[in-house]
Amino acid sequence: MENRPKSLRATRNRTIALTNAEAEKLRRHISDDAGGVSGVADVLIRGDAFEVLQTLPSATFDLLIADPPYNLTKTFGAEKFKSTSAESYEEWLDCWLRLCVPLLKSTASIYICGDWRSGSAIQRAGSKYFKLRNRITWEREKGRGAKANWKNASEDIWFFTASDEFTFNLDAVKQRRRVIAPYRENGSPKDWNETSSGNYRDTHPSNLWTDITVPFWSMPENTDHPTQKPEKLVAKVVLASTNPGDLVLDPFAGVGTTAVVAKKLERRFVAIESDEDYCLLAAKRLELAETDTSIQGFEDGVFWERNSMPYRR
Repeated sequence: MENRPKSLRATRNRTIALTNAEAEKLRRHISDDAGGVSGVADVLIRGDAFEVLQTLPSATFDLLIADPPYNLTKTFGAEKFKSTSAESYEEWLDCWLRLCVPLLKSTASIYICGDWRSGSAIQRAGSKYFKLRNRITWEREKGRGAKANWKNASEDIWFFTASDEFTFNLDAVKQRRRVIAPYRENGSPKDWNETSSGNYRDTHPSNLWTDITVPFWSMPENTDHPTQKPEKLVAKVVLASTNPGDLVLDPFAGVGTTAVVAKKLERRFVAIESDEDYCLLAAKRLELAETDTSIQGFEDGVFWERNSMPYRR
């Protein structure tokens, strides 16, 4: 095992890292025996999703959140995914999606992450088994510009349901926006709230999310994973499509964002990840969530616009 952390970090760098001692301690929180898991709840499994999914109990999960490798050549820890044709990628999607179908309750919701290259394959593969409800586009403001193309600054999440009966908690995911031109009626605010820290309106959530911040070095949720999803993004999905105590499945867990958010929001989870180092980072994040249930950009049951939360001393 290589020494951890890999390099010295600046004082204000809050990126989560592991020491060798922490890694040894955290291994006991990771399951390597998917076949021995029964009555699954709050379990982090190190293994291949294609194998582990076949061992899980049927009609158990209320929500599937999948962030599979996009159709790009990219290295994820010890694993490497190679770009292929759209047809081959769709076949790969189908191979694990069909394993998830029997695991879901008839009232389950399904969210699959992707980008503009993989979107059509995700739509076709998901629609083969589920009812397509929407495509969420979220602004991924991080990244470099392109010299001969438009900067790629967004990603998608495809929203499906297993049937016409499903959970959607509208009030749990309203967004608090600043009111730029407040309108009054008889001297009183109309459809907005006036506070000492600013004027705000709680709005219905749309399928265009511009309030997400991609994890970076000064955020306490940040790790060295190359495609880590923000906790705030996953929190919107979890709150909208589950209730407290519901069970969430993540077959490509990475560093455990879905599991961590589920824990913070009083849901249960089963998270599968093949890379040991990522599993260990997920285990550390779950340990930290025992005492810190905060989610950046989400406070007092409200999702705030980016950089709009009032300052708290």
